[in-house]
Amino acid sequence: MITRNTELDPLAEDLAAVIDGVAGTFGSTAERTVEGELDCDPTQPGRLLCWQYGLRVDDASDAIRKLVDVVLPLLESQGWRTRDRSNPRELIAQFSRDGADFNVHVSRAGDGVAIVGSTACVSVP
Repeated sequence: MITRNTELDPLAEDLAAVIDGVAGTFGSTAERTVEGELDCDPTQPGRLLCWQYGLRVDDASDAIRKLVDVVLPLLESQGWRTRDRSNPRELIAQFSRDGADFNVHVSRAGDGVAIVGSTACVSVP
């Protein structure tokens, strides 16, 4: 069980599989940085939840090329919409599909990659 909400479980499992796969493109060891439910509407706490998941890959050699040449085409072929959110410090690709979003942050100065995302929000029964 990933979450405490059965409606959220399949969304969480799908997102984790995608993020784990992307992380595997960059390196062999990924450290979990975040995993858990998140309240989607702070004005009405406890009514809408999403699941948030993130990994960090510190041994990501040639990460910029892998993001551009491997990850982008693969995810676009799977129906993920891409948006460039880059800045001078990081190359950032944002991916969105079916209400889920995640970002891949690639450091321009080193080999670090961070990936963090969240599922679509679901109503709490």
